[in-house]
Amino acid sequence: MNTLSGLDASFLYLECPEMPMHVGSLHLYELPKGFRGSFHKLVQRHVAQRLQLVPLFHRKLASMPLNLGHPSWAEAGAVDLDFHVRKEPGSQLSLRQVEAACARLHAALMERDRPLWEFHIFDSVAAPSGKRYGAFYSKIHHAALDGKAGTMLANALLDVSATPRVVEALPTKRRATREPPVSALLAKVLTDSLSQYARLLRALPGAASAVGNTVVQRVRQSRQESAEPSKVKGPAPGLLAPLTRFNAAVTPQRSVATASLPFAPCRSMAKAQGISFNDLLLWLCSTTLRHFLARHDSIPRSSLIAAMPVSLREDQNQELNTQASMTLVQLGTQFADPRKRLRAILSSSTKVKHAMTHLKSVLPTDYPSLLAPWLVGGVAKALFKTYSATGLSKRLPMLCNLVISNVPGPQVPLYLAGARMLTFYPLSIVTHGVALNITVQTYAGSVDFGLVADAQAISPEQLQTLAEGLTLAFDEALALFADPSAIPLPATAAAAPARRVAKKTSDSK
Repeated sequence: MNTLSGLDASFLYLECPEMPMHVGSLHLYELPKGFRGSFHKLVQRHVAQRLQLVPLFHRKLASMPLNLGHPSWAEAGAVDLDFHVRKEPGSQLSLRQVEAACARLHAALMERDRPLWEFHIFDSVAAPSGKRYGAFYSKIHHAALDGKAGTMLANALLDVSATPRVVEALPTKRRATREPPVSALLAKVLTDSLSQYARLLRALPGAASAVGNTVVQRVRQSRQESAEPSKVKGPAPGLLAPLTRFNAAVTPQRSVATASLPFAPCRSMAKAQGISFNDLLLWLCSTTLRHFLARHDSIPRSSLIAAMPVSLREDQNQELNTQASMTLVQLGTQFADPRKRLRAILSSSTKVKHAMTHLKSVLPTDYPSLLAPWLVGGVAKALFKTYSATGLSKRLPMLCNLVISNVPGPQVPLYLAGARMLTFYPLSIVTHGVALNITVQTYAGSVDFGLVADAQAISPEQLQTLAEGLTLAFDEALALFADPSAIPLPATAAAAPARRVAKKTSDSK
């Protein structure tokens, strides 16, 4: 029995109509030259030939008796491609119309008695030039995969040339897994739980040491910062995030927006300033959020805080499950000066990197299975109901204001059934109290942003404004950071080689 880990199973336990726990992506495709047929039928035939490459395609959930432990994956039998690869209505749709359709699809729960994946195909999307494109929206439950596992899935489904590689077709019949006897299932729950308890006990000394090292290092950093007058001064960072419109009880409606920036100048600016690409992305998001709040609400006196997923996956690990944790980063939104904002982000992200050095190896992605569906799911749903029904969302500060995630992707063009992928917009999850998610995917010379929000907290029009703000922030970054002498560098980055950014027009070609 392939039992789900505690972290993967948690996405099932926490799910409710207001909080679907699937992830998705939106892709635009340049159709093969001279193609006149149905993009939906083309994709459906292609997927049929690739089903055997990824277990996700043909496995479904199998619950333990009385929900006494984590569910497991079982063979689903024949896969209904008419259900899993669907054609969406409409022709000559604009990108905004496709985003609106994706918002509706992204808000709907998945059927748990089937394999937890869906592909929705748009046959005809119109470009401003009048050219016709195809669009592809994928939807996969987070219990089945994380960002890196999603990259493995893409490797199986996509090709690096317009000529699809030959893959042996799936056998026409596939037998569903027989459910084991109840006694075997109960024994599995008990043995897995005992194993988890033993593993936790063995890990306690290492975890205590890691936490102790992190605390000691943080105290030393605080003393050093207080002794350095050159450090950025501002309101003292709090343990909780300031209340914003992003911190709301979510509803079953979603807003979706997308944006793209050229990858080359973003990478060049990061190298010129001696910072990481991720730090530059955080500055772009921080600047965009500050401008948005100045226009629609007010800017909090303390910094917005972003939760950032951090992969715990080993380099050679190919398992299609979730192996990640979360860290918190101050975005420096309280500073009007963009240079101070960047230094605040660098200071916070550096602390996070130092902490993760000690903690990454001891952060758990599993926990004992026995009674977990009742305990985790029951407690979580009771808390969510209280949070949304009592108005606590307007009074209770959260640990973070939003989620920002960065998923590195391939820099070469990819193809689906001979159609060239033009965009890779990732779409993720919002939860009670954290009603905005910005996920970034780098792909083929582009930095693609997928923004998902609760539609009552941030309307589709407002989310579109937020997405457009990323382009304005990028233009501001070019003006500020193209010259390495534009801002004082942190001591740790001063030795990094400086490069002058190429002109925007040439980088964007």
